[in-house]
Amino acid sequence: MTGIQPPQASSGPPGRESLIERIIEWSARNRFMVFLLVGALFVGGIYSMRHTPLDALPDLSDAQVIVFTAWEGRSPNLVEDQITYPIITRLVSAPKVRVARGYSFFGYSFVYVIFEDGTDIYWARSRVLEYLQGLAGNLPPGVTPTLGPDATGVGWGFQYALVDRSGKQDLAQLRSFQDWHLRYWLQSVEGVAEVATFGGFEKQYQVELDPNQLLAFNVPISRVVSAIRAANNDVGGRELERFGTTYLVRGKGYIQSLEDLRLVVVGADSKGTPVLLRDVASNITLGPEMRRGAGDFNGEGETVGGIVVVRYGQNVLQVIDRLKAKLEEVRPSLPEGVEVVTTYDRSDLIRRSIDTLTRTILEESLIVAVVVIIFLLDFGGAARAIVTLPIAVALAFIPMYLMGLTANIMSLAGIAISIGAITDEAVVMVENVHKRLEHAPPGLSGAQRREIIISACKQLGKPLFFALLVITVSFLPVFTLEAQEGRLFKPLAYTKTFTMAWAAFLSLTLGPALIVLMTGRRVIPEHRHPVSRLLHRLYYPWVSALMRRRLLSITIALLAVASAIPIYLRLGSEFMPPLNEGTILYMPTTLPTVSITEATRLMQIQDRLLKQFPEVATVHGKAGRSETATDPAPLEMFETVVQLKPEEQWRRVETRRWYSSWAPEALQRVLRKVWPDSRPITWEELIAEMDQALTLPGLVNAWTMPIKARIDMLSTGVRTPVGIKIFGSDLGQISKLGEHLEAVLREVPGTRSAYAERTVGGLYLDIVPHRAEIARYGLNVEDVLMLVETAIGGMPIDRTVEGRERYTINVRYARELRDDPEKLKRVLVPVPALPDEPAMDGEPGRGRNIKQIPLGQLADFHTVSGPPLIKNEDGALTGWVYVDIAGRDLGGYVAEAKAAVAREIEQAGLLPAGYRLEWTGQYEHMLRVRERLWVVVPLTLVLIFVLLYLNFKSVAETCIILLSIPFALTGSIWLLWLLDYHLSIAVWVGIIALAGLAAQTGTVMILYLDEAFHAYQRAGRMNTQHDLFEAITYGAVQRVRPKLMTVSMITLGLVPALWAHGAGAEAIQRIAAPMVGGLITSTILTLEIVPAIYSLWRGRQVEWVKGPRPRRKSWEELSRQFTEMERQEHGAGGLPAPLPPAAAGATESRAGGRRRWRWYVLAAALLVAAAVLAFMLKHQRPEAAPAPAEPAAHETATAPAPDLPVLELSAGQRAALGELFVLADKLGASLADDNLQGFNQVAPQLGPAVARLRDALPGDHPWRPLLDTVQANAALQTAGDLAGARQQFLPFSAALVSFVEVVRRQDTGSAGVKIYRCPMAPKPGLWMQLQGPLRNPYYGEEMLECGVEVKR
Repeated sequence: MTGIQPPQASSGPPGRESLIERIIEWSARNRFMVFLLVGALFVGGIYSMRHTPLDALPDLSDAQVIVFTAWEGRSPNLVEDQITYPIITRLVSAPKVRVARGYSFFGYSFVYVIFEDGTDIYWARSRVLEYLQGLAGNLPPGVTPTLGPDATGVGWGFQYALVDRSGKQDLAQLRSFQDWHLRYWLQSVEGVAEVATFGGFEKQYQVELDPNQLLAFNVPISRVVSAIRAANNDVGGRELERFGTTYLVRGKGYIQSLEDLRLVVVGADSKGTPVLLRDVASNITLGPEMRRGAGDFNGEGETVGGIVVVRYGQNVLQVIDRLKAKLEEVRPSLPEGVEVVTTYDRSDLIRRSIDTLTRTILEESLIVAVVVIIFLLDFGGAARAIVTLPIAVALAFIPMYLMGLTANIMSLAGIAISIGAITDEAVVMVENVHKRLEHAPPGLSGAQRREIIISACKQLGKPLFFALLVITVSFLPVFTLEAQEGRLFKPLAYTKTFTMAWAAFLSLTLGPALIVLMTGRRVIPEHRHPVSRLLHRLYYPWVSALMRRRLLSITIALLAVASAIPIYLRLGSEFMPPLNEGTILYMPTTLPTVSITEATRLMQIQDRLLKQFPEVATVHGKAGRSETATDPAPLEMFETVVQLKPEEQWRRVETRRWYSSWAPEALQRVLRKVWPDSRPITWEELIAEMDQALTLPGLVNAWTMPIKARIDMLSTGVRTPVGIKIFGSDLGQISKLGEHLEAVLREVPGTRSAYAERTVGGLYLDIVPHRAEIARYGLNVEDVLMLVETAIGGMPIDRTVEGRERYTINVRYARELRDDPEKLKRVLVPVPALPDEPAMDGEPGRGRNIKQIPLGQLADFHTVSGPPLIKNEDGALTGWVYVDIAGRDLGGYVAEAKAAVAREIEQAGLLPAGYRLEWTGQYEHMLRVRERLWVVVPLTLVLIFVLLYLNFKSVAETCIILLSIPFALTGSIWLLWLLDYHLSIAVWVGIIALAGLAAQTGTVMILYLDEAFHAYQRAGRMNTQHDLFEAITYGAVQRVRPKLMTVSMITLGLVPALWAHGAGAEAIQRIAAPMVGGLITSTILTLEIVPAIYSLWRGRQVEWVKGPRPRRKSWEELSRQFTEMERQEHGAGGLPAPLPPAAAGATESRAGGRRRWRWYVLAAALLVAAAVLAFMLKHQRPEAAPAPAEPAAHETATAPAPDLPVLELSAGQRAALGELFVLADKLGASLADDNLQGFNQVAPQLGPAVARLRDALPGDHPWRPLLDTVQANAALQTAGDLAGARQQFLPFSAALVSFVEVVRRQDTGSAGVKIYRCPMAPKPGLWMQLQGPLRNPYYGEEMLECGVEVKR
């Protein structure tokens, strides 16, 4: 907020004081209470500052729900037609859904449902579940869609690799340890939604059948599958009581080894001799499960990795800190020689970003303090102004903490750009007090001086209020931003507003109290102030000449403003400057037909090349997808996280200096200390070198950063800055269009890479049954294709249970029998013989009624091309073109690219009817912001105009003030061009902030000119144009020091932000640049043009006389003349009457005593504040504390509960309560027994039971609100599987337990109802039982006894 001085109040009877003036007077007279209040608030601010969560950026992701469906072995066409398309067409009609994107892979379907801004994620998840229930019967049998984790698009906060330094663990063992141990340890950390695994080999029992042996023993594959399933089971035999002891009976039959598998009986020969599995299998061994992803570390070879996905709404920094503590805790449990190596850690970015902004704020504060001291030359007044800085900053954290805002780059940037304006209010108040004391008569008593000080402070009430309003309203466009840009910049707008509001509060309370306490008896008059004298000597001749050449000055100013127009047109445009996260995400793409073996080889080559760069610390590569619904990456996509070393360790590049060509070496060594002739390699240069080194055949490179890539992929689906979506009905035509676009875009200057997805680039081997042939043998299509699925595809048929670990059993032909289409034709299809058909080979009893026919006789084999991946947006087929750019601004590139596409594609007739192109990526965001600002910014200027008019009551003065805005834009545009910055949303935020400050700069000048003009009028000296020029000259020159002081505080205070370096510096630099450049030109042009225009406007109120101009007075003469005028005016009234000598002496004595007591009072206030701070810090919530250890199973956890009155229930009420409890107990028991049928029987009865109990209670009964919550969660639906049943059970059980907790304390008959909690279940993991022992409904037989009783 810039300095505002009101016009000098005329003497006379005071009007009714405003509320603000009364607050100022109360604060000045009740200093102890003010110090106590501000001290308590300051303690609260420190507490909030210590407990406000930290993050690098605000959460920019949309509210998303992921629907993941697995259908093993099915092609993308099948998955798209039978799963993805039905789900999307069902969900697009759900409320608040903005877009639904589908991805159909080989065996998987992903549907990303993006909701409107502000949608609660858990409400969205419940709506998706509700709509998915309507798909029952429309999906293939056995296919159940599941929801992805409750995480945001930027939830990938931590990544690690399991590295075996000893060589004792193979990839299968590392994968098993990750899947069945480490993953669950880390998922137990509070705030972790999921730990996704990638890389390594998942162990699998593999049975490779020999078709010759199958034929010899006449055993079909279906019988082998049935036999293995029958041989892999455990049962329970209840219990056996013997000699007073109970034995639990178990039947142990799970397969535990390869030998167990070899001994499975699959049939018998003609002699009745059992045929074992080893007799018909060529090999029974352990091998890897089929995989669609791989991982590599540093190019040293494959490894197992994990990605930690942070839950929605959790603080990433605290979660990662807890995660690291957990890793340290489980370190002794790692296998020998295995190490968990961190390959991505967002907490490092968070801390570096906060350090950058914190350092900037401290540097700004120091500069502002120095400026205040230099310009004021009053250490008491300067201390009063400077003390506002830390207090206002601390208090700004109170609303941040209460609103749940994190301390991140943007929220702290709001504080950083307010630093100079915070002290502005305080400095203005000190200046006004000095001015009033300077013009006061000599010989005033302490009481009289205090009254003058209070009166001077009260003068600023209304101007301060309007100044705050103008700055707040100027930020209105930022508050109206939506989507990603709104989530990014609204925290900045909030914190800036909070900071300025607290600064205004302090200026009305703490400011007057400190001024009264700390203002000395001596005030340096303006004409003796050394800074003022220097400025007067420089500015007075300029203004004097200006009054004689007003039109010339206005013309020069207009030319200066006009010069910015061509510069503006040359500025590029972008959505946001890239936030340098300090970590590279390398995302190349290859052809969709790549195999997992080739993809792994390419990935290792890339990682080895990247690791050779000396700036690289670690390289963790991923090909394909990880085991999570948040990762829809196909196998042809690589995602390599490259962690860089600190910039101090980067290579240095030689730079030629002005002395490099001629200075001898000895002199150069001296000059290098001032002008170094080398610098670290820049980020752009490093990426360019990497891109050149990794130009590999068949790969298209894309370089981005982890957070940026996740945000882009979530909001638009495109991971590059620019993307084109092709919508149409035929994938083949979409693929052709994509290839044409790829060729056109590669020729556009600035294209680093362009890659069109090959929507039909996959290769398929189609096996099509001959329906006539199979009908001859009495077969159906399913009989034939089942063999394709098992013998060739190798579908997992069962799962072993080995303690905590589970592994699949796979049956298929040996690899050498299925690696060629001709060999596949010899797959045997069992054909049941007719009942009267003779036995095979004429041997009775051997293989009766079974014969096997080669598959080649029953089906045709075709090799065709098809889609490797199908993308669907809102039900329409799409293909995407990814474009990565370098060396150009985004807006200019897209404009040229659009022209090229229109010329080469659309006008050339290559875009068929029914097909359309949609430009997306960051360009889509940029267009949305531009359209909104075109509407909001003009409305904001109108609001500023209205506020200024309400303050000045003059259209002319308001228009003159608003002229400072184009003056400010001139400097903004020139500085942006000099710094080679593009127009972005960050730049526009800086320009928006500048608008309010520029308007205030013009306001200051108008106020001082008005003050001088009205003073001349009151003195009767405003007669001719020469008097007008004299008054304007004095008004402009006399207060040039406070004008320049306020501008210097804001401008110089922003310089550290302009030259900030480190994580997050890019955003704050783009915000500060237009503010610095604009304030400089706004000040210069305001000092020159506003007096000229003001003279033209006021010239109508004076007489214009002809003749020679009067002699120009010296500055000293003009200053003495004006000072005498003011003293005469004040002497006429407005000051307290002089006291008698005796009373004056007594007053001075009392004043001296009070001055001594001032410091005692201040010390006491500080002691009280320190005591409150100590108390609050002692009881503060520990930040980022590790989650408390869960109680062991069957350990009782107790929590104190307040006493509640005991209630008496009627017979009907007790019967209804008992019915509800019995049904709830049955519901939990059915889940504990893994009894889905029992759950589906009880579930529909719960809602009516809750309603009957609620109706039985009177309207004012204290249980009714709790029952309303239970009823809202009691609408349970028939579940298709246990997972769905338990998902419905969780919210109902949580609501019911809250009700039971109260009932147990108010109804003696229900005191025996038990409440349990499972620490492994989804939070809160609670359930009730009528009696023990506990039986866990969340895991059933898997962890039946896991839980702890809760007594509260």
